[in-house]
Amino acid sequence: MNLNKLEIDQFVQRTHRMYRRLADLYDSINNMPVMPDTLPQALVELGSASEIMNLATQELHQQNEELIQTRNLLETERQRYQDLFEFAPDGYLVTDSTGIIQEANCAAAKLFNYLQQYLVGKPIINFVTLEDRQTFRGFLIQLSESNKVKELIIRMQKRGDELFNAAMTVGVVRNQQGKPIALRWLVRDITERQQVESTLFKNNCDLRQDRSSHKYCKGETILLNREVIWYIHQGWVKLSTLCENGEEVLVGLAGEGMVFGASLTALHIYQATALSDVELVPVHLAEIAALPTLSHTLLPKINSRLRQTESFLAICGRRRVQDRFHQLLLLLKQEIGQPVADGTRLLVRLTHEELASACSTTRVTITRLIGKLQKQGKICFDSKNHMILKDIH
Repeated sequence: MNLNKLEIDQFVQRTHRMYRRLADLYDSINNMPVMPDTLPQALVELGSASEIMNLATQELHQQNEELIQTRNLLETERQRYQDLFEFAPDGYLVTDSTGIIQEANCAAAKLFNYLQQYLVGKPIINFVTLEDRQTFRGFLIQLSESNKVKELIIRMQKRGDELFNAAMTVGVVRNQQGKPIALRWLVRDITERQQVESTLFKNNCDLRQDRSSHKYCKGETILLNREVIWYIHQGWVKLSTLCENGEEVLVGLAGEGMVFGASLTALHIYQATALSDVELVPVHLAEIAALPTLSHTLLPKINSRLRQTESFLAICGRRRVQDRFHQLLLLLKQEIGQPVADGTRLLVRLTHEELASACSTTRVTITRLIGKLQKQGKICFDSKNHMILKDIH
């Protein structure tokens, strides 16, 4: 039986009528002879009301027990969440919308070197270094205008002026009208973590560390594996593809400190050829995924390769062959040039065929253009047949 408020009100009204009926019956018994059917009728009504009262009492008792259980459960849950708040491993703060601390857990008190009760009432900006406070004020303004969790890394200071790098994760609590009423702050000291990452980053800058190397002789084709990125420790590598007619197209030149690999291209045919004796270090993709600092080391190198590839593509987009060749020489000057007394010496000797493939033209045309530039005194060759760019800009 589940009694709602309307049923309880009806029961109360019926009980009141029964009381009045019993009072009238009592007066009738005292003042006049009792009618034969009056007493049985009263007893029936009294029994019916008594049954309803008994059921209502049982229902109210059951509801009272459920309320007690619910209250106990809520108190247990409240205590559990209070314990989670209080003993969380990271600093946790609750502030009003302006950043005034209203609650602080044990970790926050330890982080800022304060007793918990002394943190309450203090502006959180008091713990931000002076030079970062303007940034922090702007962050507070952004919070009031956003419904998303925000993150900030900033320099903070403990009592006693000890500085640390803090990572903050902040959520906004809003009322039914959408107005910010509180901020919840998760604060971590990441100083030690950054130091460790910095050390790992420095170690990973030398990608040869604890890795085997592979050597290829000039002219050899380098084996490509989609699970491996090659890091060039020494030498030069030519990267190319093949057209439908079987002609080779130069798409990149990779030297010391650069990277290449099949996973860095979408070309169906992709070849890597040693232009000199080469020493390569393999870096597996699984290793990159497991070590974020390794990806930080490789990202600039990969970006460099992509920019170079785009430059080769831009060369092919020029209409006149002489313009394409001139642009190629400028790119080679930038990528593989070495300053010498006469100008800029190209560290890699490229055949006329290779230069032609990069310009989407023929070997004969490249030979003619080189001869023309030599007559003009813009290029020459040294004793080892390396091209020197004298007046190419």
